[in-house]
Amino acid sequence: MTDHRRSWPALRPRPVLVLVLAVIAVGLLTSACGASAGQAAAAGPRTAPTGASPSASARPGAARSKAPVPGPGTPAAAARPLAGKIVGIDPGHNGGNFADPSYIDHLIWNGREWETCNTTGTETDSGYTEARFNFRVASFLRRDLRHDGARVVITRTNNHGVGPCVNRRAAIINRGHANVAIDIHADGGPASGRGFAVLEPVSDGPNDKVITSSERFGRDVRRALLAGTSMPESTYDGVHGIKPRDDLAGLNLTRVPEVLIECGNMRNSTDARLLTSARFQRRIARALEAAIIRFLRKG
Repeated sequence: MTDHRRSWPALRPRPVLVLVLAVIAVGLLTSACGASAGQAAAAGPRTAPTGASPSASARPGAARSKAPVPGPGTPAAAARPLAGKIVGIDPGHNGGNFADPSYIDHLIWNGREWETCNTTGTETDSGYTEARFNFRVASFLRRDLRHDGARVVITRTNNHGVGPCVNRRAAIINRGHANVAIDIHADGGPASGRGFAVLEPVSDGPNDKVITSSERFGRDVRRALLAGTSMPESTYDGVHGIKPRDDLAGLNLTRVPEVLIECGNMRNSTDARLLTSARFQRRIARALEAAIIRFLRKG
């Protein structure tokens, strides 16, 4: 049987027609997206349901723009009150001084007279040495001052060495251009005596320019120890916890505001219990930190 159906060629879309249809489709899609965005904006921000995971940008560790450096007066700046300051710390004596008497006994010039290079320091009746106490308080204080933003110049970094001599300690602090310095000691006074004493320099040439500021710093130290520790003013040394001294190299040779603190009497049983306590050593360090901040803030 003859097939009378007509054979048609395959239909192919023309390029111009395809382009027109694509433009129309893009326009319709853009209009639809714009309408959805407008509806979302009108509805306000969406709140994630309870328990929903935060977006990547909200998670810890997500990339954030770098925060500006805090300026003076901001909370971050207030948290580092000693930023840009230099503080000198001299922990008196040294743990190895007992082993080398010939060295520590040689004489040095202290700015007014000859004295021995150093001494062993005192100790409690139970044998807890002043050198150990001095270094522990200095270590706590150094940590606190660094946390406050200060750069610390310290005259010895351990408690098993010998020296350095007292005149060299003064030179270390002077060369470090410290804004203020504290010499940390404990006394070996009469067993019946209690309390701390702040020793202040007397005008002696090299220290002439810092006598007034050292006296002001001494008052700050006295105030801070009374407020921050349970140690009373000395009952046997100085007046109201203050005593001028002209026979100590650290004070005679200083070119920065500086005092020496006898934190208590190691020969008194009550003081000794406090001075050998790590908790009390930290309290002394915090009191000295407070005095240094107060002094440097006043300028």
